[in-house]
Amino acid sequence: MPADPAERRVTVTGPPRRSRRTSGYYRPRTEIDEQTTLGHTYVRSLMRSQLRVALVVFAVLALLVGPLPLVFAAAPEVRRLEWLVLGFCLYAPLILLARWYVRRAERNEEDFVRLVEDRWDR
Repeated sequence: MPADPAERRVTVTGPPRRSRRTSGYYRPRTEIDEQTTLGHTYVRSLMRSQLRVALVVFAVLALLVGPLPLVFAAAPEVRRLEWLVLGFCLYAPLILLARWYVRRAERNEEDFVRLVEDRWDR
């Protein structure tokens, strides 16, 4: 046993390995993992925004492609026009619509992650 009590002291200079949670500490990610009502609300808001984007894409697609059979039925003598419209004129808008959908869906997910992590972890 050391004679001097100062010899037994140890100075810790590193950062603490575990942080203690205070009673008012709040993490949305924990709410989602534990499937609480608030976590369910967060996930439901993400699903609503993704559904909204999908419905917009479906509506544009329906308005773009839906009337084509009526147009083709109105002019049955122009068979080559059908293939031209379906093969070439419709391809570019479909690609642009798909790109917009993917970008918007990714932006929704990024906003959700920012809401869940960055806002409360600071």
